[in-house]
Amino acid sequence: MSYILVIGATLMDTKGKPHAGLDPATSNPADIKTTLGGTARNVAENLGRLGADVKLVSAVGDDMIGRQLLTKTEASGVDVSHVQVIAGANTGSYIALLNASGGLSVALDDTRVMSAITPDWIYKNRILIRDASLVMVDGGVIAATLESIVKQANKMNVPVCADPSSTRLATRLCPILDSLHLVVPNELEAAAICNAEYEGFDPDSSLALARDLVRKGVDTAVVTLSDFGLVYATTDESGYLPSNATNVVDSTGTGDAITAAILFGKSEGLQTLECMKLGVAAAGMTLQTADSVYQSISLDELYDHLVG
Repeated sequence: MSYILVIGATLMDTKGKPHAGLDPATSNPADIKTTLGGTARNVAENLGRLGADVKLVSAVGDDMIGRQLLTKTEASGVDVSHVQVIAGANTGSYIALLNASGGLSVALDDTRVMSAITPDWIYKNRILIRDASLVMVDGGVIAATLESIVKQANKMNVPVCADPSSTRLATRLCPILDSLHLVVPNELEAAAICNAEYEGFDPDSSLALARDLVRKGVDTAVVTLSDFGLVYATTDESGYLPSNATNVVDSTGTGDAITAAILFGKSEGLQTLECMKLGVAAAGMTLQTADSVYQSISLDELYDHLVG
């Protein structure tokens, strides 16, 4: 069986969730947690824990944090032999400030080390794309590299999935939308790609964005709705699947869990709706943990959490 190739950021996440409201310009009591992160790395770990054959292409610094990230990611079942370790560079990091209900208020990220994944590196290692069943890439790679990945994958008839990772990076996907098999932005990222206003949680508006992405050439568009589930659209079907999470702890990583579960379903030949149900189930489990990846996720547990 061929593998799923995942390309993008490997980060160390630090997340702070205040005990109550936030007072500006002072320290606020909070629960602070450090966990493994990075959109691509999270997707790869979820896939590895689900039993998929997955290879990660990324870059970290030659430092203690980078080595720790690689060791723990490999332990989850991910092939990390193609992750570059860059001397003199700092491993990427992400700092998130959550609100009291676990949603994201604001975040900072440092992904400069990802500039090591160049178009030339992709070309020299294009055999990795050729032999994959699916390629997933996140917005952490530079724009020229993103275009190179899509060019090589299209030439080799390998489907590509993209996750923009942040609203700031979302428009990088605009020139390649008609070359994507699957795109998985959140509501804000989808609005940025479609040059639309975001006016708050509204499944109908998000569904309209998903349909617009399909009109722009994407085969399957999924818009994640944090702790409210997802909407999806293809040329043949569309719909809204609400979350079944009962206790929301932290929304970080839910979109990555959705992407991974959908990719897993596609690699198993499941129909679109069944893939979406897997995505909602994975998100529901991830919402109930402070980790960016639900550490007990497995295929059996995923099916136990399926919505009807």
